[in-house]
Amino acid sequence: MSNETQKQPDALRASLQIDNKTTETVYSPDVVYSRLTPSPLVEIGLVTDGNGIHRIINQELPCSEGDIFIVNANVPHGYFAGESGAALTVRTLSFSPSAWLEGNASVASDPRFCYGVFQEGSTAAYAMLNAKTLDEVKAAINHMEVERNHAQPDWESAVRAHLSLLLITVGRYINDAIKSDVSQKADTVRPQNRAMIASIIHTIAANYGDPELTQERIASDLFISTSRLSRMFQQIMGISFSRYLRTIRMDNACRLLKDTEMNVEEIVKAVGLRDVPTFYNVFASQIGCTPKHYRTEQKNKLIEEAKGKKVMSILSEISTQLQAGKAKLVKEMVQQAIDEGISAETILKEGLVAGMNVIGEKFKNNEVFVPEVLVAARAMNQGASLLKPLLVQEGVKSVGKVCIGTVQGDLHDIGKNIVKMMLEGKGFEVIDLGTDVPAETFVTTAKEQNCQIICCSALLTTTMGVMGDVVKAAEAAGIRDQVKIMIGGAPITEDFCREIGADAYTSDAASCADRALAFCQ
Repeated sequence: MSNETQKQPDALRASLQIDNKTTETVYSPDVVYSRLTPSPLVEIGLVTDGNGIHRIINQELPCSEGDIFIVNANVPHGYFAGESGAALTVRTLSFSPSAWLEGNASVASDPRFCYGVFQEGSTAAYAMLNAKTLDEVKAAINHMEVERNHAQPDWESAVRAHLSLLLITVGRYINDAIKSDVSQKADTVRPQNRAMIASIIHTIAANYGDPELTQERIASDLFISTSRLSRMFQQIMGISFSRYLRTIRMDNACRLLKDTEMNVEEIVKAVGLRDVPTFYNVFASQIGCTPKHYRTEQKNKLIEEAKGKKVMSILSEISTQLQAGKAKLVKEMVQQAIDEGISAETILKEGLVAGMNVIGEKFKNNEVFVPEVLVAARAMNQGASLLKPLLVQEGVKSVGKVCIGTVQGDLHDIGKNIVKMMLEGKGFEVIDLGTDVPAETFVTTAKEQNCQIICCSALLTTTMGVMGDVVKAAEAAGIRDQVKIMIGGAPITEDFCREIGADAYTSDAASCADRALAFCQ
């Protein structure tokens, strides 16, 4: 198999990009235009959460959940949060029509381009989808993502089928909406003018590296006056032709500084500027620093990003191995995280506690059982043993302090031990009093150790009454208003909890840990 053949699947996957984009950047009409750098791919954007603004060229379009936008290639656009600042989330699918569509649908100049989803002279298509069509669009995008990522036999054909069906479905929906005069955003710009500007944008994207690319030359090629082109460009784009061309050139200069080792002279030639001094002046005015400083800054960002990804990978692996009960691996991964300079608090919360939280939820939902909880807790204890001295050095405080035990007359401890593990998994310091614990011992320990919570367990109905004694003892000791008393066990009920005046009853260990955390927040 040739190298060219081997590269083809990767190149094909690269021409289909699926992502979730979330922004909290509030829209401003003065937004820097470089944020709206055009892409050579057609982009489908489905708003899945929030409200905001979608700026397409110089048109500001309100958008909210259920809105779909299909933006032609090389058309500058960007999504922004609304005035409230609440995040706007958009599910995007970008694709190369020439790679994924067939026949007339792949030809930009043909009326059937993208199955006619773009109206004559338009740069974008828009609709507010009803529930049925929204579900169909979501399903199509999800199917394409699965096919792209798993690359099963004939995945390319499956993607083409789903993409074609999506475009046809949305195109029909938009045409029906136009006929009924709903769902289309107002656009006062004449279609032929917008089509002309779209053509100019394509020309700039393809030829920005030509130093002879000027407004005068483009106007001449279009057989219109320079002044008319200038007015039209400013009206539709909201920016002058010269500033837009300069911005595109600087954006590409930034890309080359970040992604290549080209020197300044080579970059100046690649982006169509005439000389190095002009490049330095334009770069400083638009980017705010020198090219050397920008390159250094971007390299440092890449290093930090790589480090961040490595950290997240280690913490995720700690969580995964803990859930599987791999105590030895958890301890090794915790040591690796320490060696990488990750703080003990971060390892604890985002590695160990995160894994125990998953186990707790699964235990609550009967997806795992006592043996799985016990081995996960053992794995957590192995990792935590390395962190305890470091947590002290870092001055990390526990979420709260709990004393726990099985009440007097009862020697059962499995349930109590699981609750203890879940509490430790939430970040509590737990004092285990063991079994057969008198009411006075619970109260004395809570008072002396400044515990915020007392947890009492009982399995025998004959020992339930001791829980009521704990409540009375706390009242007699004058700490009842300072401590929460939680009870649990097979014979315990919510009614019994209210009857004795305890603060909470929980039916399982995970719920107990969650409720205790709520008490201490």
